[in-house]
Amino acid sequence: MPIVTVQVTREGTGPGTDHVTEEQKAAIYKGMSQVLLDVLGKPMDWTWVIFQEVEMENWGWGGMPVAEYRKRLQAKSG
Repeated sequence: MPIVTVQVTREGTGPGTDHVTEEQKAAIYKGMSQVLLDVLGKPMDWTWVIFQEVEMENWGWGGMPVAEYRKRLQAKSG
């Protein structure tokens, strides 16, 4: 029985949205299960998908809070 954990920052993907929508989560559950079926032959009803949204201030990248890391990346490219 595979268990997949999906973690994303809680910030939403469109105007007025501050989280991943139920529809987006449903698509992720289905998609992750489908990948395990296609690649490993694991039946979809054997696959558990755990979805976790993490507040941005609880996520670090490159040794700093993700918001600061993104600012530095943008400054380098802009």
